[in-house]
Amino acid sequence: MVQLIVGRKGKGKTKCLLDKVNSEVKNILGNVVFLDKNTKHMYELNNKVRMIVVPEFMVETPEEFIGFTSGIISQDRDLQQVYLDSFLSISGIGEGDITETVNKLDKLSEKFGIDFILSVSKDEDELPESVRSKIVISL
Repeated sequence: MVQLIVGRKGKGKTKCLLDKVNSEVKNILGNVVFLDKNTKHMYELNNKVRMIVVPEFMVETPEEFIGFTSGIISQDRDLQQVYLDSFLSISGIGEGDITETVNKLDKLSEKFGIDFILSVSKDEDELPESVRSKIVISL
């Protein structure tokens, strides 16, 4: 399952994401990964959450991002949830269309039983209709 937390920059998406990961990690049997663009929130995460700073691995395009994410999944069969802060930035999408990348994450989710929770710096009405059903929080 892919879930989106959406809203303009500065609306509190990261706080929602951090609250969600820290409460969920207590009830999960598998592993949890938090992907971000920097280490700014490292000390706000529960120590059971593995943090990965994506730009350190030179991921620049949506295709590279899907390959990178697939590599994380292939190395951890106990992976249960992946949280992605600043999704548009770390995935290389920028201001482009997120539909294809979200669809690929959805396929990975179905195949490997992993939940993806993404923070997206766009308002709900700026997103394509095809991904709006995945919005769980709109700020």
